[in-house]
Amino acid sequence: MAAKRISTIELIKKLQSLDKGYFTMADMQKITDLPRDSLKVAINRLIEKEVLTRIKRGVYQLGFSQVDVPKVANQLYYPSYLSFESVLSRYGILSQIPYTQTFATTKRSKKMILWETEVEFRQLKKELFFGYKIDEGMYIAEPEKALLDQLYMVSRGKGSLNIKELDLKEINKELLGKYARSFPAYIKNLLDEVKKYYD
Repeated sequence: MAAKRISTIELIKKLQSLDKGYFTMADMQKITDLPRDSLKVAINRLIEKEVLTRIKRGVYQLGFSQVDVPKVANQLYYPSYLSFESVLSRYGILSQIPYTQTFATTKRSKKMILWETEVEFRQLKKELFFGYKIDEGMYIAEPEKALLDQLYMVSRGKGSLNIKELDLKEINKELLGKYARSFPAYIKNLLDEVKKYYD
């Protein structure tokens, strides 16, 4: 029996109806009903025609969609939320724009390259996995939590931060103090240093 054929337009409509930031080989197999080898050939053709974009091996996005790396990364490695330097930069607390997109996760620490962007997942204990919200379909830390997450990494020798260069206008002091109570006491010295630079 001949394999079921699906037109490019039909495929695009079905992929759009999934309402995901990315598609895996398994997603495509469900939609097309094609055997794996035939599917690989079809995917390569669609990439050549720029209908699909390869984000990483086995992960694709519709070619005309703008690749939202943080959103895709957040969906690929769950549970996680954008934090650390990435969020401090988004809120203007940190003036430099970091090259790496950094996430907090309760899973193992991990690095990956998505669409030529480095993504890093840093492990936090479950009791420190809080203080985030959904923003534009992605989990993202509140500024106070992102600052504490970064101070936590710095105090453990796993990160750096120039406290003198921070712009703390966006930081809610009360919320920072409340969240800080959940963190180990050894971040206190760094937190005291931050407090010197409040307005």
